[in-house]
Amino acid sequence: MGDKSNGHTGAAGGATRADHPASVRNVVLVGHSGSGKTTLVEALALTAGAVNRAGRVEDGTAVSDYDDMEHRQQRSVQLSLVPVDWDGYKINLLDTPGYADFVGELRAGLRAADAALFIVSAADGVDGATRMVWEECAAVGMPRAIVVTHLEAARADFREMTRTCAEAFGADDPDAVLPLYLPLHGAEGPDGHAPVTGLVGLLSQRTFDYASGERKESEPGDDQLPLIEDARNKLIEGIIAESEDESLMDRYLGGEDIDFKTLVDDLERAVARGTFHPVLAAAPAADGARQGIGTVELLELITGGFPTPLEHPAPAVTTPGGQARPALTCDPGGPLVAEVVKTASDPYVGRISLVRVFSGTLRPDETVHVSGHGLADRGHEDHDVDERIGALSSPFGKQQRTLTSCVAGDLACVAKLNRAETGDTLSDKDNPLLMEPWDMPDPLLPLAIQAHSKADEDKLSQGLSRLVAEDPTMRLEHNQDTHQVVLWCLGEAHADVALERLRSRYGVQVDVVSHKVSLRETFAGRSGGRGRHVKQSGGHGQYAICEIEVEPLPGGSGIEFVDKVVGGAVPRQFIPSVEKGVRAQATRGVAAGYPLIDVRVTLLDGKAHSVDSSDAAFQMAGALALREAATDAKIHLLEPVAEVRVLVGDDHVGAVMSDFSGRRGRVIGTEQTPGGRTLVRAEVPEIEIGRYAVDLRSLSQGTARFSRSYARHEPMPPQISERIREQDQDVS
Repeated sequence: MGDKSNGHTGAAGGATRADHPASVRNVVLVGHSGSGKTTLVEALALTAGAVNRAGRVEDGTAVSDYDDMEHRQQRSVQLSLVPVDWDGYKINLLDTPGYADFVGELRAGLRAADAALFIVSAADGVDGATRMVWEECAAVGMPRAIVVTHLEAARADFREMTRTCAEAFGADDPDAVLPLYLPLHGAEGPDGHAPVTGLVGLLSQRTFDYASGERKESEPGDDQLPLIEDARNKLIEGIIAESEDESLMDRYLGGEDIDFKTLVDDLERAVARGTFHPVLAAAPAADGARQGIGTVELLELITGGFPTPLEHPAPAVTTPGGQARPALTCDPGGPLVAEVVKTASDPYVGRISLVRVFSGTLRPDETVHVSGHGLADRGHEDHDVDERIGALSSPFGKQQRTLTSCVAGDLACVAKLNRAETGDTLSDKDNPLLMEPWDMPDPLLPLAIQAHSKADEDKLSQGLSRLVAEDPTMRLEHNQDTHQVVLWCLGEAHADVALERLRSRYGVQVDVVSHKVSLRETFAGRSGGRGRHVKQSGGHGQYAICEIEVEPLPGGSGIEFVDKVVGGAVPRQFIPSVEKGVRAQATRGVAAGYPLIDVRVTLLDGKAHSVDSSDAAFQMAGALALREAATDAKIHLLEPVAEVRVLVGDDHVGAVMSDFSGRRGRVIGTEQTPGGRTLVRAEVPEIEIGRYAVDLRSLSQGTARFSRSYARHEPMPPQISERIREQDQDVS
């Protein structure tokens, strides 16, 4: 760990192949947009000698955020892997987007990692979304450390930020969130701000000066030691409290000077167990410098304090048929089990899959079994096929460095897996397995699209299938009621990226149209109708007459058909024909063109002809009878109502409930949950929550989550029903 003061400056070059899981560290960087994750990744790669000072690899591209779309968006929109070598270890740095619309990429990074670095800006503090991710990591015991960035900002205060972090992340034990270093400041500038020039280690009581552009270690001055005494004592007490040696606290309180190595070893064990969360400081390299402030200390924390893949439990596995299998171990010699954590398309190479190997060793040119991830309900194809592995490589910017193998615990890119999608499992073809999927957020913002031209229409289906193969947080719907193609996304930025990828990667231009909800019709009261289909045009004619009665039924009843014909007025063989015609007309609608539901149709009487009556004639008569019944009845438009469940902080509950009222919603219950949150349940018409994914984020400052499920259809208010009818007439 950095406080060991070994002075190591790292190996040059990007990371290559790892020979054993013990030499791998998989670390995901988490933080809100603008917190400095990508800048920190580049600083760590620079310190490890893997990039030049501009954060560029040999081909001149950025080590992270190298995608053209990310340059246009001016933010990260996808998970990126940056592997670096440090002190004989391979560190896989997983840089995740900080914007909430790309939480699917964040979840993929959490799945692929064994530990997390939470990046917090000294200028912005800790946002609610970052706290929620912290709680997710805490629930599974993932080791975490905190890095404070933007120390160069005006009014940045590292000590105050550590207190903020302890409050935000240390709800159960604030003394488990403590700094390992304190920043050293240079002379104040004209603006009164003193820049950070180095760090002082609280355990080693050594200073690390970066002012010259290289890290220089020295003894602290006599005036510096008193400044760190309180923080040092608190850190030692926090470490001892997490020690497995229960006698250590008594010895410390008794005045014994605890050995430095003992403290560091206990600190590393506590960090690896996920019970202690050190706070570090980091700043990018100054002009002419090779090392950013705090980067060496952070690399040493990762290699010394974060767990190896051997210590991280693997997800559960089953057979593709669902039978439980023994738990996986991170053994390069074990059965092959790997997972696709990201899928991307390259215009020259084709599909590239980023894979985390959990067991066994992945090798190029071998045949593996691909098991689907169970997201068929989102428009993703399930798989149960064999595929041949293409070339293996380690990504670095736009470069791909060839690998001869990838051992358990490591990550690699696999070329030309044509069927595998994000979330799929790769395993031995003779012993196929399926990994338990990670938690995917539900896409709840609808984006209705149509091809811009005939040429685009020909390419649309393939472009959409490739798009959803890359992104399991996207759901593709072909709505049979509204005849719309709908992409369900996580937010507006997610939707913008989807449209841009369709255009730039797959050459498909689409137009966004208004999203329609699936309305229904029903009879408001009892009504009767007579269907007469009589034609004579030479040869066999058409003759069928039927009389029906229609009455409303309770919601959820569907269409009920009752035969009450007496005396053979309608021959028995034609009664099913009448029913078929009635049901066909009900599907087409009787007033505004929406399907008719929740009615009982009773066949009362009719007439037939011995020669001219037929199945087709009575189908037509049944349809005509239903339409005539509708002309003399009041027809209700029914709108779908969803049950919406919102998990929101207690301080935003009032705003959420008030917002429901403005959406014609009915709150049906609230429930207190741990962590100062409330679960609000409400029933809201679906037509009112098309943009709720966007609006709720604004209402709750990004801290609320919601889910929705269909409840029922119910009558739409007359004024809204009339507006819908007028809109439909304008379109037609």
